[in-house]
Amino acid sequence: MIYSKLKERYFAHVVALLLLLFILVIGAVPGYLKGNWQWQQPAPIVNLKKLKQIRQTGLTIPGWQTIEQTEQPIGEQKWSLQLIKKLQTNTEAMLLLLPQNGPRKQPQVEWTEINSWGRLRWGQWNIAQSRLVEFTVKQPPAKVKAVFFRAATTEQTFAVLQWYAWRDGGNPSTLQWLLADQLAQLQKQRAAWVAVSILLPMEPLGKIDTFWSEVKSIGETVQATLMTSVL
Repeated sequence: MIYSKLKERYFAHVVALLLLLFILVIGAVPGYLKGNWQWQQPAPIVNLKKLKQIRQTGLTIPGWQTIEQTEQPIGEQKWSLQLIKKLQTNTEAMLLLLPQNGPRKQPQVEWTEINSWGRLRWGQWNIAQSRLVEFTVKQPPAKVKAVFFRAATTEQTFAVLQWYAWRDGGNPSTLQWLLADQLAQLQKQRAAWVAVSILLPMEPLGKIDTFWSEVKSIGETVQATLMTSVL
């Protein structure tokens, strides 16, 4: 079973690489013939001001109250860190957002930086039960893939959900974002992105499956809010 999953994941990456290569060739040829290389002058990010504002103000999430919001240095970048509470149940969670800050900025090492930040903040960041999950946003419609795992620290254990959000979907893979961005550039647009990391407190050594419904609900709300108000 493990071999089968690895084989499927490898095949998906190969297909994505081939599609990306095809798109790059198709997009580059007209520019080359005109003496204008597309990647030297990428299309502008029309909503860049809104994206940058996330660092200062965070995100207003329907049904959730922001308890605290700060600009948090993580690695060499500055994220928005929000402590949020659900109005109906008082469930608390931590929301980390890193918006694109320029037309040439690509997602790269965000998840590695979050892991390092967790170790620095709590002394450890032990990952277990990691898996790839999917959820769907109904309005506006979008399908999102994300990484879902348990992170144990010295003080607290979290159910964690991570992905890159763009205007019509999301994925934790930088390659998938690059593919979406190249497709958008063929239409003189861009796939502006926001890195999302949701941390929901859970009991130590617990099974993250029991928290999936709650985490998925937060993920759907965050993705929908980003799509309607920022992306």
